[in-house]
Amino acid sequence: MADRNVSVITEFILLGMTDDPELSTVIFALLLLIYLITVLGSVWIITVILASALLHSPKYFFLCQLAFLDCCYSSVFIPKMLVNYIAGQKVISYYGCFLQYSFVNMFLTTECFLLAAMAYDRYVAICRPLHYKGRMTPTFCLVLVTASYLLGCANSLTHLSGLLGLSFCGPNIINHFFCDIPLLFQLSCSDTQSNQILFIVLSGMTSVTTFLIVVFSYLGILLTVLKIQSRRSRFKATSTCASHLTIVTLFYGTVIFTYLGTSSSCPYNTAKILSVFYTLLLPVLNLVTYGVRNTEAKEAMRKIIVRRIFAQ
Repeated sequence: MADRNVSVITEFILLGMTDDPELSTVIFALLLLIYLITVLGSVWIITVILASALLHSPKYFFLCQLAFLDCCYSSVFIPKMLVNYIAGQKVISYYGCFLQYSFVNMFLTTECFLLAAMAYDRYVAICRPLHYKGRMTPTFCLVLVTASYLLGCANSLTHLSGLLGLSFCGPNIINHFFCDIPLLFQLSCSDTQSNQILFIVLSGMTSVTTFLIVVFSYLGILLTVLKIQSRRSRFKATSTCASHLTIVTLFYGTVIFTYLGTSSSCPYNTAKILSVFYTLLLPVLNLVTYGVRNTEAKEAMRKIIVRRIFAQ
């Protein structure tokens, strides 16, 4: 039993994005900027939603959860990357690597289900407006969000238990900027066939199920919008969902191509480039789309500031 779980490796080496010292300085500055924008922007969105009674609706409840996920998601690996750049090393501990992937997987899976819930919310709001308050009750919204987190945790713990049963005898170099499970499978000296099948099945079920919910929701929205005779109303309904659809397309597109569509001849660099979109850029796009360009959120922020000024 001891021989089965013995691991010679005590740490892994993350190669990061580049080995060029000059580019490393630029990447460090960009990472720091992205992280500050993501964290501060997410905190701003959450604060505005909680402080404004006008934004206490299912749409902004889901948005608040999305901002929280983006903040947590970025905090899993960006601080470690920044510390490694400052210290001039690329080392992550054995269990630290597993935990990093587990949290990335948990937040990634949770966001898949949350985006599906947001798409369904927009579908009911536009296609079934008379039934919206009856369907999207606070209790039902809380159930959707709770289920998203529970499914994310279950998926993550399943893969973590599988990783802990593997042996790693060397090499220990990961050609990525965070610990990703396909690369860990390749470094293991154990038989990982069952782990890989489980990963493909769970990932496929999660991505396909949630993506189909999103597609059918927006298909229903599109059909409803096309029936609207007023051009102004049609434009308003379309613009309401355009930003959400853009984010969802980028999210699912990059995730699916990262794990299922990369070429076997150049899997490392391709996966690394695609990962930049859903790990680093997507939280910033969420902030811009749902916060900076959101008229209701900006108006709520203006009222909060005015109220605080006159309250003094």
